[in-house]
Amino acid sequence: MDITLPPSVTPRAFERLAEINADGDVKVLRVAVEGGGCSGFQYEITLGDTAEGDLVLESDGQKVAIDEISLPFLSNAVIDFADELIGARFVINNPNATSSCGCGTSFSM
Repeated sequence: MDITLPPSVTPRAFERLAEINADGDVKVLRVAVEGGGCSGFQYEITLGDTAEGDLVLESDGQKVAIDEISLPFLSNAVIDFADELIGARFVINNPNATSSCGCGTSFSM
């Protein structure tokens, strides 16, 4: 039996969010799952504000928010920040995804 746990955020992702928010206009990193993409579902990662019902993960004043509908799709996932040859971006390491596309933003379950 799988145990459902909320997603976690790496220190590196919180550090990058702090860099983004260093200008004083503090925003929340919103992570959502939507239908679409080349594999059936896709991640939407935006800067915004919290909303009622969000799960908010916080470290050193930085916040990551996940809406109620997306939460089951992100159970046990890890939200990270990667600075790779293809670019710097927030990434989701999702154990629920059975496959994903090459861009890393689309997945299937």
